[in-house]
Amino acid sequence: MSATYPFSRSGQRQPSAAQMINERQALRAAARRAAERSSVALLGLQQPSGYWCGELLADVSLEADYVLLELWLHPPAHGVWSPPSRRRLEKVCNRILSQQMSDGGWWIFPGGPADINSTVKAYTALRLCGYSADSEPLRRARLRILELGGLQACNSYTKINLSLFGLYPRRYVPTIPPELVLLPGGTLYMGGVLYEMASWTRAIVVPLSLVQAIGGVRPAPDGLSLDELIHPEKTLGLPKRDRFLSTLFHQVDKLLKFWERRGHRDARIAAIRQAERWMLERCRNCDGLGAIYPAMQYSIMAMEALGYPADHPDFIEARAQFERLITETENELYFQPCFSPVWDTAYSAFCLAEGGTPDADSLRKAADWLLDREIRRRGDWAVKRPHLHPSGWAFEFANEHYPDIDDTAMVLLGLEHCEASDPERQRVVEARVIAWLKGMQSRDGGYAAFDADNNWGVLNSIPFSDHNAMLDPTCPDITGRVLEALARRGVPASDPSVGDAMHYLIDRQEKNGSWYGRWGVNYLYGTFLALRGLRSSGHNDPNPYRRAADWVISVQNPDGGWGESCLGYERDEFVSAPSTPSQTAWALLTLHVTGRKDSPQAERGVRYLLDTQAASGVWPEELATGTGFPNVFYMRYTMYRHYFPLWALGLYGR
Repeated sequence: MSATYPFSRSGQRQPSAAQMINERQALRAAARRAAERSSVALLGLQQPSGYWCGELLADVSLEADYVLLELWLHPPAHGVWSPPSRRRLEKVCNRILSQQMSDGGWWIFPGGPADINSTVKAYTALRLCGYSADSEPLRRARLRILELGGLQACNSYTKINLSLFGLYPRRYVPTIPPELVLLPGGTLYMGGVLYEMASWTRAIVVPLSLVQAIGGVRPAPDGLSLDELIHPEKTLGLPKRDRFLSTLFHQVDKLLKFWERRGHRDARIAAIRQAERWMLERCRNCDGLGAIYPAMQYSIMAMEALGYPADHPDFIEARAQFERLITETENELYFQPCFSPVWDTAYSAFCLAEGGTPDADSLRKAADWLLDREIRRRGDWAVKRPHLHPSGWAFEFANEHYPDIDDTAMVLLGLEHCEASDPERQRVVEARVIAWLKGMQSRDGGYAAFDADNNWGVLNSIPFSDHNAMLDPTCPDITGRVLEALARRGVPASDPSVGDAMHYLIDRQEKNGSWYGRWGVNYLYGTFLALRGLRSSGHNDPNPYRRAADWVISVQNPDGGWGESCLGYERDEFVSAPSTPSQTAWALLTLHVTGRKDSPQAERGVRYLLDTQAASGVWPEELATGTGFPNVFYMRYTMYRHYFPLWALGLYGR
């Protein structure tokens, strides 16, 4: 049901000044009513303990990889899956087939083109579950895979997964040695190559190194192969990222493969034990290793390869945490890549207070829940910042080794509007958090997600870096959020943390006036957060604001909303998409902070949100507006359609 509002939209007559004022007042009143309905809906989603948590939805790669995990743990006897596995895998296949595109492929974001990795994974999963290569879905998928370049076009992680089951030649996949943890400085407080990788890559490669080193090859049942997916005109080989460095690393990979066959046995055992210890330490006080799907899957495979019995407490815990990611219905089974309670709780509390009709008791419960989850132990971040006192929040329910700078800043913003049951405790925590945030700033003045100064570019040339997420560099969206959080807590522009962040953002404004968004799609996200940071810190040069507002107006859709495609990451430019509630809200928040709140374009955007709000107070949103790894993995944050439009309409309605 569309919202109604008493103002003229015909545009046939030039309205008088009085009429314009009346229409604007009516539009504001309609926005306030919509924000009130949205507030009621959002408050209804709060859990009794005080948190919010919406589903995170991704492509079918997660379900397809689950089939490989089942094959690793419970291989079918004589080609027949056990009844428990078979029932679940039937639901997995239903899920995968329901997402197949008309051209035979599978996307990595809704509305996007077929992706080679997602399509190969889906094809492989269906084949392993008993579908014939000549069946209609797989015949179409095979043709699409060959059009996309065949198996050879897949990234290293897809090839490594296939190689574990003899479905891709092992000699043509990068070797990830457990000796990584023994390289110079490879201890928690000394740094080393391992800690120059992004935290998520770190949590993946250590268990994967164990799987490669001791797991062996588990041949697929009934001699199944994927030879039909090999493109006849393309060669097999390791990926090439940079001519000189790739050549160097390819030679290193040859040495590593030789070491695997002929290396010193005691050194290999020492590396395996150190990698095992590293992995187990990071499974403690966490929702699984890294609290993210790929790392959790590989940790289970690694424990099995290490010979952990089924009743081993660590093995039981790892599998239980992984099972929590599953949503199983009567006909389908799908995964979330992780959980987002801290993120959703901080944003819900903030947006209710900034734009909605907050309930004091609800905000108090949210504050208490968040304070209980402050991280007080040192994690991997301490490698680069060993003298910094620990604090911060993770994205998930529990992920002690990996507090997230972005989440921490958002929690600080949310707590600004909440009074916990123990105000003195809240004050102490907030002071500690501010100090931690300031200490996590990188040398370039910006902020990354999990680490400081995680920008060793040479790692982008190693063979297994083609998943496009080897590093965790600073980015405008997180920097803008941290800057806003610090400035709103009274950290002055004269403080180096604020001044350096301001310079960082000014230097990274694009020529067209926008900012790149690393963790949300894309320039609309980066622009709204960068500008909020600059405005909160007192940056008063009008030029960045004017250019940004002009750009936002220039990309508005004809329906009055805004939408941006994930394809923009591939093309390094804004790519328009159908309007979404969350991206429309980001654009409106940008116009608000740039002084264009009452522009005709902003009014059209508000009308779009009013027209698309359901009677229940929520908005539909089917497209992905969250970014995991650009060009590789995207997410639908199902809570974005709740709190971002609420925030934008509430601010407009004031």
